[in-house]
Order: sequence, then C-alpha cells, then structure tokens
Amino acid sequence: MAIPVLARDLDFYQFDSLLTPEERALREQVRAFCDEEVLPIINGYWERAEFPFELLPKIAALGVVGGTIKGYGCPGLSHVAVGVGAMELSRGDGSIETFVGVTSGLAMQSIAFCGSEEQKQRWLPPMARMELIGAFGLTEPDVGSDASHIRTTARRVGDRYVLNGAKRWIGNASFADVIVIWAQDEETGKVGGFLVERGTPGFSASVIRGKVAKRPLLNADITLTNCEIPETNRLPLARSFRDTAAVLKATRFGVAWEAVGHAMAAFEIARDYALRREQFGRPIAGFQLVQQKLVAMLGELTAIQLMAWRLSKLLDERPEEVTEGMASLAKQQCAARARQVVAWGRELLGGNGILLEHHLARHFADMEAVYTYEGTNEINTLVVGREITGIAAFV
Repeated sequence: MAIPVLARDLDFYQFDSLLTPEERALREQVRAFCDEEVLPIINGYWERAEFPFELLPKIAALGVVGGTIKGYGCPGLSHVAVGVGAMELSRGDGSIETFVGVTSGLAMQSIAFCGSEEQKQRWLPPMARMELIGAFGLTEPDVGSDASHIRTTARRVGDRYVLNGAKRWIGNASFADVIVIWAQDEETGKVGGFLVERGTPGFSASVIRGKVAKRPLLNADITLTNCEIPETNRLPLARSFRDTAAVLKATRFGVAWEAVGHAMAAFEIARDYALRREQFGRPIAGFQLVQQKLVAMLGELTAIQLMAWRLSKLLDERPEEVTEGMASLAKQQCAARARQVVAWGRELLGGNGILLEHHLARHFADMEAVYTYEGTNEINTLVVGREITGIAAFV
C-alpha cells in the first residue's frame, strides 16, 4: 500500500483551509526557508551554542519582522499570519524563532505600544529590516515570576535618567542595538520602560553559558551601574506595569504558536522515522504501541494548533474581547501539550532520539524552555484561575 504524503496526513483537520491565501503563502515561504537554510546547518550551531548570524539577511527577506505593526516599514500582518510564521520557524529551530520573536514582538511591540512618534520613526523601520536588533529586559535574577515587583530603578536627574539594577535571561542583549529596560521609576513609583542603546556607559551584558535548551539563542545577564540615558529614551506611554503586561499579552499568543511548531516537528520526525525504522522484520509504524503514540501526538498537535488559531483569529477580529486569561490559557495549554508530544516523539526514536542528527533532541530540549518562559506553566494557570473565579491565588 502506498504511504500518503506526510504533509497531507499532518493537516488532519484541514487546518490550511482556515488560512487566507496570503497566510498560506507566508507559511510556505517560511517553511521553505527553514528546510533549505536552517535545518542543514542548525545542529552544529546548537552544539557549539553559537547563533547563525549569517541568516539575518534571509530572515529579514521573509517579511515577518515587525509582525502586526502597521506602518514604519513593518509588514502589518494578521495575528494568524504571525502565528503560522512563528510555528514554521519553531518547526525549524526554536532559537531562530525566539530570536525573531524578541526583536519583532517584545522589543518592537514595546516601542509601538508605548513609544513616542519620534521613537517609532527612529527605531522601527531599521528593526523591521533587521539592520538593528532589539532586546527586552524584564526578568531579574532574584525576582523571576513576580515581574511587577522588579528591583531595577530609574532615577531622573535633570534631562537624564540613571538606571541601576540587574536583568537575567535577556535574549539578544549581548549584541542588541537597543534594549527595552523595565524599571521602577523613582519619580512616579511605578514601572516604566527605558531604551538603552548599545555602548551606553554603565551597561554590560554577559552571555549565559551551560544551557541545555535554546543553545544558539544568546541569553545574557545584564548589569546596569549608574547607566545614564537621555530623557528622550523613556517610553512615554509606559506608565505602569499594566503597560508592560499589555505588551506581554500581545506577544504571548506567539509563544503558543512556537509550542505548536515544536510539536509539529516532533510528529513529522517521529512518523517519518517509524515508517523507515525496521525491527523484527517490519517498520515499527506497524506495531500497535507505536501507532497509539503517533495518534496521541497527532491529537494533541491538532488540538493546540486549532486553539492557537482561534486565539489569533479573535485578536484579528475582536481584540477588545481577548483577555489576559485567554492569552495565558493558550500559552499554558499549548506549551504543556507540546512538551508531552516531543517527549513521546523522543521515546519513539529510542536511543536515536537523543542524537542531534535526527533533530528531535533539539525540540525535546527546547520545549523545556518554552514551558517555562513568557510566564511559567504555574503562573499562567493562576492567571486563568483568577479570571474564572474572581479570586487571586497569588498577590
């Protein structure tokens, strides 16, 4: 019996029919980029913990950087298009997707949401072309999930701000041209956003070594020691942590899609392997326990793919109705289920599942990071719990 085409099998509920022609075209463009440019080289970069900067011009040419931002040289894509683009990038490699997400989502959206017109004109066009790279500095060494109580401070002195504090796990920060630093504004007593440019005295960033996930992505520890920036580098519409949370809410859907991409890669790799790998004189895909695992993987993948699509569609059509809890539920569910899918995929490959040459090992390790960042599984769970009960289980 002929084996059906894999891509057709994967789209078990005809997901592609939910996309517009433009969204399908973008998906295929990003998938081709990953197949032709990322997959042949990424394992070496992953093992060396180096980022493939040579890919930057080709990433820029995809036309996805800037995402949903309209104007300023940005593509003004739908949330669905941004999502399927993130899914396909993640299917290729999670570090590539997160690199793009940090600049395109967190950093650029902070400027788009909270910046002045002058700041938008200055930073967004070159960032959309990837001539300038951004980073987003919120997480701190001793604060973690309690992001509303960050300890980094910003003190106004004349027409300047002086920043002091530390940040941790900041992607791109060791080479970024502009870093959005979130700090307690001593003048207002509330969280504000500040643009720190590369080379500013008092700013230092050192790459975190020893990671077992997202190895090509260069995360950094940041130290701010009497770091002075001009008053014009303060984001004027970042007036409290609510504004920080608005940026996170607007980008969290992309992390849900990233999880979908890892699950998609795991299913594709595991199914292909099961059809080729022979034991006891036949492909292991013909054994009941293997089929059971593949079906479970497909079921979880299909569920989270449709969940991420629905959230994105609501963001496109009725954004005012999308709550923080809805964004958190998508991230929590997609990450938790994708984590299980890649674990099943790793099991199906047996010992080969821990070898980079089969690619699944990357996704297995990287999903541990996705499960934790942009709100841990527990924090996102409690955000949803607060919304459906009206009772906060954390302060």
